[in-house]
Amino acid sequence: MSVKLRLSRMGNRHRPFYRINAIDSRKQRDGRVIEQLGWFNPLDQNEAQQSELKVDRIAYWLSVGAQPSATVSMLIKRIGLNPTPGTKVEAQPTVQPQA
Repeated sequence: MSVKLRLSRMGNRHRPFYRINAIDSRKQRDGRVIEQLGWFNPLDQNEAQQSELKVDRIAYWLSVGAQPSATVSMLIKRIGLNPTPGTKVEAQPTVQPQA
């Protein structure tokens, strides 16, 4: 089973809101997820409050080889993690979760 870290769309029309999920690559965008890893609100003007991520769980999924999508990779870089799949958890820098 190939796992991807990608977004699933929530919210209303013209008001997008996304959840960041670990999901089987064969599933649909909004299909059954393995684990929810956070959320992303692109309409929020304050970049610090635009997303909330579970840093430790994202680091775990990356360490076991999960492939992040382009947008999730950008969000992971914002919090200071290396989005390269296969990077061991011990090699990731310690990052304080955003408040």
